[in-house]
Amino acid sequence: MMHLLRAADYPRMPWKNGAGTTLEITRDAGEGLDGFGWRLSIADVGESGGFSAFTGYQRIITVLEGAGMRLTVDGVESRELRALDPFAFSGDSAVDCRLLDGAIRDFNLIYSPSRYRARLHWLRVDGAQRLFGSASTWLLFSAGDGLRVSLEGRDCGTLGRYDCLHVEREAGLAELCLAADGAVDCCLIELAPAS
Repeated sequence: MMHLLRAADYPRMPWKNGAGTTLEITRDAGEGLDGFGWRLSIADVGESGGFSAFTGYQRIITVLEGAGMRLTVDGVESRELRALDPFAFSGDSAVDCRLLDGAIRDFNLIYSPSRYRARLHWLRVDGAQRLFGSASTWLLFSAGDGLRVSLEGRDCGTLGRYDCLHVEREAGLAELCLAADGAVDCCLIELAPAS
């Protein structure tokens, strides 16, 4: 199964704490803000404040737009988080966000570590690049325009800014080919069942 998800079609959802909104890219199951094993989204953060709790989940967050932020996680302050610098923390944690200089937009992977193992990598594609992986779920998110993708020789289309390719396949080694005429940043996420 392969779906090319377009940014213009992502539904907007309220945060659990009601302090902002999220564009939901995709998820494995469930409805609302519960029941999923993994979920990919983009959040608009307009002011400093607390994050929603996602008990039992792991989170990896990356700033996409804006000057950045600093998080305080269970009383411990993070480094300054700038564009395309991922940061992982537990969804159980008490998290407070301080914006560095105005509003930001961020990219979020939330997953249940009891159900999934996850790998997340940010890549810069300039020309052609080949990658190999064996996960059953692949999510490729483009932070720019014109990212051409093929999987095992099959054309998957061209991703625009904030588009996402969602692939579900039988586990086993596969080749992913990425190409762009100029530098395009993208995030590759691989998810596999934990058991």
